[in-house]
Amino acid sequence: MVKITGEYQGELHCSATHGPSGNTLATDAPVDNQGRGEAFSPTDLAATALGTCMATIMAMAARKRAVELAGLRFEVVKEMSTDLPRRIVKLTSTFWVPFPADRLPAGTLERAAETCPVHQSLHPAIEKVIVFHYAAA
Repeated sequence: MVKITGEYQGELHCSATHGPSGNTLATDAPVDNQGRGEAFSPTDLAATALGTCMATIMAMAARKRAVELAGLRFEVVKEMSTDLPRRIVKLTSTFWVPFPADRLPAGTLERAAETCPVHQSLHPAIEKVIVFHYAAA
């Protein structure tokens, strides 16, 4: 169990504290939804959670095969609905792997990404696209 505490600070800003570490983060409503966009929005954090979770689970899968995934880069593009209720409708995650595809058994990283806890927790109505680019041999 992990406890996260938070406070609404006014002007559509919140702060949150991660109980175990004491690390904090701020959120703000996005510009297209009455905010100033001065920090991650709550839905930005959902997209961030997806990218970092997939990267972490892929690193664990690579580590099991004595391969270090340091240098992996990723990008998550979040698309919101144009109708109400406002919601995430699509997340496109792109990964740049720092080594050739044949360094690991085929599908290792792809399967790891799709089985990360955040990917598995997102509503099935959210389209989730995953793209991999491997370094040249």
